[in-house]
Amino acid sequence: MEEAKSQSFEEDFERQATHTGPKGVINDWRKFKLESEDSDSVPPSKKEILRQMSSPQSREEKDSKERFSRKMSVQEYELVHRDKEDENCLRKYRRQCMQDMHQKLSFGPKYGFVYELETGEQFLETIEKEQKIITIIVHIYEDGIKGCDALNSSLTCLAAEYPMVKFCKIKASNTGAADRFSSDVLPTLLVYKGGELISNFISVAEQFAEEFFTGDVESFLNEYGLLPEREMQVLEQSNMEEDME
Repeated sequence: MEEAKSQSFEEDFERQATHTGPKGVINDWRKFKLESEDSDSVPPSKKEILRQMSSPQSREEKDSKERFSRKMSVQEYELVHRDKEDENCLRKYRRQCMQDMHQKLSFGPKYGFVYELETGEQFLETIEKEQKIITIIVHIYEDGIKGCDALNSSLTCLAAEYPMVKFCKIKASNTGAADRFSSDVLPTLLVYKGGELISNFISVAEQFAEEFFTGDVESFLNEYGLLPEREMQVLEQSNMEEDME
């Protein structure tokens, strides 16, 4: 009975065979065996193997997939390589910007302290003859006026931290226009650049708390964009960029 079943099995296979040649016969046999096996009796892993064996890839398909795989690998490599190049370019650009900023801050005269102006003529001469790129901050004060001493102390510290800015002070009574700078408007800050008044803050102490310090004055001036970037801060950022490379 087993022989009759085997013979019937092979006859059915021959009727369904579609390929010619040794390889075609083998493939047809694998496919027929997969379809003829009882699905419940064949493990899924074996069925998958038989399915793959019954539908082998042609050499052209295999070569095409291999070429596609290699092409994708090259594209991925190029993307990664391009990202690295972009990152390096960005780092170089940032470093160049830092160097340019440092050169700008290093260019021109350095001051570092608060100039005491004695007369109105000296005041006008300072404004008119200073280089146009220089920011000049003038504190008009008077002894005994609330907030004047604290502001003078703060400007002394800022002058050391921003040596590219020229800080000056002059008593209201020495300006030649004492009537315009009464005690009601003191302390007053006047900011000049290129011979032009660009900011004017009267009774500036009212902008701060009862007790204020250098940081408060610095933040106030920065709020109006009157202070450049600190030279030390630019140098530190430039050094950090170089250390990261």
